[in-house]
Amino acid sequence: MHPHEARSAVAIAARAARTAGDMLRGVRPLEIRGKSNPRDLVTEWDVRSEQTIREVLAESGYPVLGEEGGQSGASDARYRWLVDPIDGTVNFAHGLPLWSISIALEEIGAGIEVGVVYAPMLGWWFEASRGGGARDGSGNPLCVSTRATLEEAMLATGFPYDRATNPDNNFAAWDHFQRVAGSCRRLGCASIDLCLVAQGIYDGYWESRLQPWDLAAGALIVAEAGGRVTDTRGQPFDPHSGEAVATNGAIHGGLVTELARVRS
Repeated sequence: MHPHEARSAVAIAARAARTAGDMLRGVRPLEIRGKSNPRDLVTEWDVRSEQTIREVLAESGYPVLGEEGGQSGASDARYRWLVDPIDGTVNFAHGLPLWSISIALEEIGAGIEVGVVYAPMLGWWFEASRGGGARDGSGNPLCVSTRATLEEAMLATGFPYDRATNPDNNFAAWDHFQRVAGSCRRLGCASIDLCLVAQGIYDGYWESRLQPWDLAAGALIVAEAGGRVTDTRGQPFDPHSGEAVATNGAIHGGLVTELARVRS
């Protein structure tokens, strides 16, 4: 994507995120209902937010793949938007301000070109374009940390909604890293976790069984901040795989190695 096209895409994504954020800021859900699992919530505001975002993104002419509305637009397009209208819905539904709006532009089959993550209640803003760097809301460049060992690293992760019934629940890895890492945190919002790696607050993050809209924008922001993003086995990152390891680069090999140790 040409730099001026990327700048235009960032501007459209930013307008969509801020418009939805203005609508969501300060509201409390009026209706909460479960998806396939009672721990997996969707509120009427998830749906309203995505509708608002879709309306703004429509001017780009690119199709949209969103968490609530699925795929819309041309099926043979070169680019498409990946939209999470509220990442961290459980937090949102309980009034915890750790949730975000995540929007990415994917060149289908080639990677993520643009990413925007906005946490309206915290005033946090993160954006990136491929090859153009990553920035915060003031336009300052983001840069990953320099901590070089797992023993001093702060890590983050999350757990799937069916963690009580599915043995692939990340519990073993969480327990393992409580012993080998400096510290571990769980916020309940993958896009914010990724952006905190990009900001140099976290040193690493791992998680599996996610959706592409959870990972796409944040992963690009980490990469453009100088970090490294792969799948959990150290292979090239694909947001549609549903898994990611994102680090400052220095601890990446160690984190992937420890995950392999847990699996074995």
